[in-house]
Amino acid sequence: MGGWAGRCDCDGAGVSGATLQPSPSGEGLQKVLGKLTSNAPLAPLVWFKSGGSADWLFEPKDVQDLSDFLANLDPATPVMPLGLGSNLIVRDGGWRGVVVRLGKAFSFARADGKTLTCGGGTSGILVSSTARDAGIAGLEFLRSIPGTVGGFVRMNGGAYGRETKDVLTACTVVLRDGTVATLPAEALGYSYRHSTLPEGAIVVEATFAGSPGDPAAIQAEMDRIAAAREESQPLRSKTGGSTFKNPDGHKAWALIDAAGCRGLRIGDAQVSEKHCNFLLNLGAATSADIEALGDEVIARVKAYSGVTLEWEIQRVGNAA
Repeated sequence: MGGWAGRCDCDGAGVSGATLQPSPSGEGLQKVLGKLTSNAPLAPLVWFKSGGSADWLFEPKDVQDLSDFLANLDPATPVMPLGLGSNLIVRDGGWRGVVVRLGKAFSFARADGKTLTCGGGTSGILVSSTARDAGIAGLEFLRSIPGTVGGFVRMNGGAYGRETKDVLTACTVVLRDGTVATLPAEALGYSYRHSTLPEGAIVVEATFAGSPGDPAAIQAEMDRIAAAREESQPLRSKTGGSTFKNPDGHKAWALIDAAGCRGLRIGDAQVSEKHCNFLLNLGAATSADIEALGDEVIARVKAYSGVTLEWEIQRVGNAA
């Protein structure tokens, strides 16, 4: 972690009010108000339930705590935000740096007219249900995305014909140097499952705009989406959600199925038989198994159809 060494009592112990202390050549002490955990296992925090540990896991008390932490952290130290842990493969060697996880202080949704202001750690279900209660239509699709507002904003998350860019008006981020900035949606350079948010920037708040709607009709649409997901996706499995982006003019799952990959396995990693664009951990798969299976799917689809699939799931960290 650059020049910083921990002042936690033991590996894996979370400490509130802990400090990061520099090596003898470093400069000054850093105080945090939130929870700082050294050598933190990440597998329990991600949907695949695989992968190594982070050097540090930081759960800030509030925006100021996060801003101060990043401002005083060695600029060479990698920082990665972590939401609900879907759409993510943490490699077996773990993350050499700091993982920032936004807790309860960042999980809120407040309606004002036909806009909704939400914390970066807010789930899609809380966003859509708060919008329903306030009679705000157009955000129902967020109910189907297994993640948090921070992830939606960064990755332009979408489903059922809508994307984050369709409803986002602005977001507040803490940049890697600790600067707090509010950015309009137009500044995020949105494209399919991509934004131009800087590396290490952490979304702490976002404002969404909808249209007037009847709460009963909004609930009916949310129920329809929930039923469609239940029928078509392996929701009760250890998975990472949709694995590959849909190439122009194609559905990724159909290409994977046509290439004969339905049910394909490497160790305990398997292509879902229910939805071919989902990879599963059947129990003891390593992250290396899961990533190797994804690479094998890419190779087989390319050989069969000539189409090169691109990962939608993020793959981070070091190999074991």
